[in-house]
Amino acid sequence: MDLKKLCLVISVSAVISLFCYPSSVTAGDIVHDDDSAPKKPGCENDFVLVKVQTWVNGIEDAEFVGVGARFGTTIVSKEKNANQTRLTLSDPRDCCSPPKRKLDRDIIMVDRGKCKFTAKANNAEAAGASAVLIINNQKELYKMVCEPDETDLDIKIPAVMLPQDAGASLEKMLLNSSSVSVQLYSPKRPLVDIAEVFLWLMAVVTILCASYWSAWSAREVAIEHDKLLKDAVDEIPNDKVVGVSSVVDINTTSAVLFVVVASCFLVMLYKLMSYWFVELLVVLFCIGGIEGLQTCLVALLSRWFMHAGQSYIKIPFFGPLSYLTLAVSPFCIAFAVVWAVYRNVSFAWIGQDILGIALIVTVLQIVHVPNLKVGTVLLSCAFLYDIFWVFVSKKLFHESVMIVVARGDRSGEDGIPMLLKIPRMFDPWGGYSIIGFGDILLPGLVIAFSLRYDWLANKSLRAGYFLWAMIAYGLGLLITYVALNLMDGHGQPALLYIVPFTLGTFLTLGKKRGDLNVLWTRGEPERPCPHVHLEHSHELNVEK
Repeated sequence: MDLKKLCLVISVSAVISLFCYPSSVTAGDIVHDDDSAPKKPGCENDFVLVKVQTWVNGIEDAEFVGVGARFGTTIVSKEKNANQTRLTLSDPRDCCSPPKRKLDRDIIMVDRGKCKFTAKANNAEAAGASAVLIINNQKELYKMVCEPDETDLDIKIPAVMLPQDAGASLEKMLLNSSSVSVQLYSPKRPLVDIAEVFLWLMAVVTILCASYWSAWSAREVAIEHDKLLKDAVDEIPNDKVVGVSSVVDINTTSAVLFVVVASCFLVMLYKLMSYWFVELLVVLFCIGGIEGLQTCLVALLSRWFMHAGQSYIKIPFFGPLSYLTLAVSPFCIAFAVVWAVYRNVSFAWIGQDILGIALIVTVLQIVHVPNLKVGTVLLSCAFLYDIFWVFVSKKLFHESVMIVVARGDRSGEDGIPMLLKIPRMFDPWGGYSIIGFGDILLPGLVIAFSLRYDWLANKSLRAGYFLWAMIAYGLGLLITYVALNLMDGHGQPALLYIVPFTLGTFLTLGKKRGDLNVLWTRGEPERPCPHVHLEHSHELNVEK
């Protein structure tokens, strides 16, 4: 394998260690029911995100996002049902004692202070406030709950927590303006967003294209190999056979080690997550994306520019490169650099998805699962890995390591680049639907193997394994999105659903059709050797 392929595999081994779940990155969970915060009568609301729209002197101004409390009345979900209400600064600021003046159904803004949240809400309600905005003393939001011994919980006004920077902006508005009014509402997220449909199609089509390319290459290698044997050119070394040198086969040991290495890499990301570390990930992603995009473009354009694709020049450090590769490379590098520079703009997700898909397709072309045994070990380990780092890691780290890394928390960036993402189009909270590379790559390795087997065994689409493996993958990913929506946007490990569907279908069909032993060990059907046919034909002629 040449230096370019080695660099690609190394960069990808770092990239695909992140099996990220499809979820909303920017807005976070709209509804969150925290079991660690006990419920009791009068204090049993779900934690919901709340939009706080402001008007300054009658002109619409900034919008802030807060979180509702366990106590108080629920906040309306529709904007048209929410009233514009005057905002007033509390005196005293913490509202731990009754306000000095009565309020005419105003919304009162108070500091977090030392007393209980419920005490602030009760004091505000007694003074005539229609709602209370509590400003946190940190930049993060905080869940407002009730103490176990509290009894005065008959609160008839809503309470909303806002972060420190939002409170500073609102205070500045109040001090510099004659009138500030706000509107509180908590819009519901749609059950299904069209972005999830497109993301599902993107994942399925990526595996479909990569599998056909991989199977086509494997069939060309088999045909070329048969020609060499028929011509009795046994002296030709293996590295001269078309395509063999560019393929890397996974074995069971590397499949198990992958989970160990991926876990170490994930913990390293979690511990070292910062702005500079995300920049390093961007560089790695760009290297892999450039090689992937270049490989895909050269493969496509070589059909029209065959001479340029088959003419080579030796370049120091990189070895022999085709003229077509040299022509395409500057465009690929420029594309990746432009994306890296402008990756925070609203439409940068398009460039990220193009680079990501090209990388995934190229890896599925280069890295092969040689048999079903290796595929089963790889997907089983990935299945356990995904569940552990999404769910079990909460017990050890007090937060889901996978979710924190996927969202890029503590990095100052809007998530890591090793994701396919599409903005949520009809979600009032915005954000992105995302899927990690591993959720496409790892099942894709087994699905691509199924098509290579079908073509070498001359199986029809219906009688083969590829069609059913693709359907199983599509259903598994679909179930992932159903579970995601049923869990109110909580991150779900996609491989929890994809692996049983895909692997279970493959193993069941192989057992039923009697091919399981061949699939499990050899990974390819028995093919008659042309060399043997030639010798057998010669013997028959001699006898005659």
